[in-house]
Amino acid sequence: MRLSLALAAVAALGACQQRAAPAVAEPSPIVPAPLVLPTGSGCGPEIARTRAIVASDVATGNLNKPVGERFDADLGHAAAECSAGKSGEALHLLAAAKSRYGYR
Repeated sequence: MRLSLALAAVAALGACQQRAAPAVAEPSPIVPAPLVLPTGSGCGPEIARTRAIVASDVATGNLNKPVGERFDADLGHAAAECSAGKSGEALHLLAAAKSRYGYR
Protein backbone atom coordinates (compact mmCIF):
# COMPACT_ATOMS: atom_id res chain seq x y z
CA MET A 1 0.00 0.00 0.00
CA ARG A 2 2.75 2.42 0.94
CA LEU A 3 4.61 1.63 -2.23
CA SER A 4 1.60 2.35 -4.39
CA LEU A 5 0.98 5.65 -2.53
CA ALA A 6 4.62 6.62 -3.00
CA LEU A 7 4.46 5.81 -6.71
CA ALA A 8 1.25 7.82 -7.06
CA ALA A 9 2.85 10.80 -5.28
CA VAL A 10 5.94 10.64 -7.51
CA ALA A 11 3.75 10.42 -10.60
CA ALA A 12 1.68 13.40 -9.43
CA LEU A 13 4.80 15.47 -8.75
CA GLY A 14 6.19 14.57 -12.15
CA ALA A 15 3.01 15.77 -13.80
CA CYS A 16 3.26 19.15 -12.01
CA GLN A 17 6.76 19.94 -13.17
CA GLN A 18 6.91 22.50 -15.92
CA ARG A 19 8.95 21.77 -18.94
CA ALA A 20 11.33 24.47 -20.18
CA ALA A 21 10.08 26.15 -23.31
CA PRO A 22 12.40 25.76 -26.26
CA ALA A 23 14.67 28.74 -26.70
CA VAL A 24 13.42 31.06 -29.41
CA ALA A 25 15.92 33.45 -30.91
CA GLU A 26 14.64 36.99 -30.82
CA PRO A 27 14.78 38.79 -34.14
CA SER A 28 17.58 41.26 -34.55
CA PRO A 29 16.45 44.87 -34.47
CA ILE A 30 16.38 46.61 -37.81
CA VAL A 31 19.09 49.22 -37.88
CA PRO A 32 18.58 51.84 -40.58
CA ALA A 33 21.48 52.87 -42.76
CA PRO A 34 23.32 55.94 -41.56
CA LEU A 35 21.71 59.14 -42.72
CA VAL A 36 23.75 60.92 -45.39
CA LEU A 37 22.89 64.59 -45.49
CA PRO A 38 23.50 66.90 -48.45
CA THR A 39 26.33 69.35 -47.94
CA GLY A 40 26.74 72.94 -48.95
CA SER A 41 25.26 76.25 -47.99
CA GLY A 42 22.28 78.19 -49.20
CA CYS A 43 18.62 77.43 -49.37
CA GLY A 44 18.90 74.36 -51.66
CA PRO A 45 21.13 72.24 -49.42
CA GLU A 46 19.32 73.45 -46.28
CA ILE A 47 15.98 72.29 -47.66
CA ALA A 48 17.49 69.03 -48.97
CA ARG A 49 18.97 68.26 -45.53
CA THR A 50 15.62 68.83 -43.85
CA ARG A 51 13.86 66.66 -46.44
CA ALA A 52 16.38 63.86 -45.82
CA ILE A 53 15.82 64.05 -42.06
CA VAL A 54 12.03 64.03 -42.47
CA ALA A 55 12.20 61.03 -44.83
CA SER A 56 14.41 59.19 -42.35
CA ASP A 57 12.05 60.00 -39.48
CA VAL A 58 9.09 58.66 -41.46
CA ALA A 59 11.04 55.50 -42.43
CA THR A 60 12.00 54.78 -38.82
CA GLY A 61 8.54 55.51 -37.46
CA ASN A 62 9.60 58.60 -35.53
CA LEU A 63 7.17 60.65 -37.60
CA ASN A 64 3.92 59.28 -38.97
CA LYS A 65 3.51 59.19 -42.72
CA PRO A 66 0.64 61.72 -43.13
CA VAL A 67 2.54 64.33 -41.10
CA GLY A 68 5.70 63.57 -43.07
CA GLU A 69 3.79 64.10 -46.32
CA ARG A 70 2.43 67.47 -45.16
CA PHE A 71 5.88 68.51 -43.97
CA ASP A 72 7.41 67.49 -47.30
CA ALA A 73 4.74 69.49 -49.17
CA ASP A 74 5.67 72.56 -47.13
CA LEU A 75 9.33 71.91 -47.92
CA GLY A 76 8.36 71.66 -51.59
CA HIS A 77 7.01 75.20 -51.47
CA ALA A 78 10.30 76.35 -49.92
CA ALA A 79 12.26 74.49 -52.61
CA ALA A 80 10.20 76.15 -55.36
CA GLU A 81 11.00 79.61 -53.95
CA CYS A 82 14.67 78.63 -53.72
CA SER A 83 14.68 77.49 -57.35
CA ALA A 84 13.08 80.78 -58.36
CA GLY A 85 16.03 82.63 -56.82
CA LYS A 86 14.09 83.81 -53.79
CA SER A 87 16.53 82.55 -51.15
CA GLY A 88 15.20 84.77 -48.36
CA GLU A 89 11.61 83.65 -48.86
CA ALA A 90 12.72 80.02 -49.18
CA LEU A 91 14.63 80.14 -45.90
CA HIS A 92 11.66 81.86 -44.25
CA LEU A 93 9.32 79.08 -45.46
CA LEU A 94 11.83 76.45 -44.32
CA ALA A 95 12.05 77.97 -40.84
CA ALA A 96 8.26 78.20 -40.61
CA ALA A 97 7.81 74.56 -41.65
CA LYS A 98 10.45 73.32 -39.21
CA SER A 99 8.84 75.30 -36.40
CA ARG A 100 5.36 74.03 -37.31
CA TYR A 101 6.46 70.40 -37.07
CA GLY A 102 8.77 70.78 -34.08
CA TYR A 103 12.13 70.62 -35.85
CA ARG A 104 15.08 72.93 -35.27
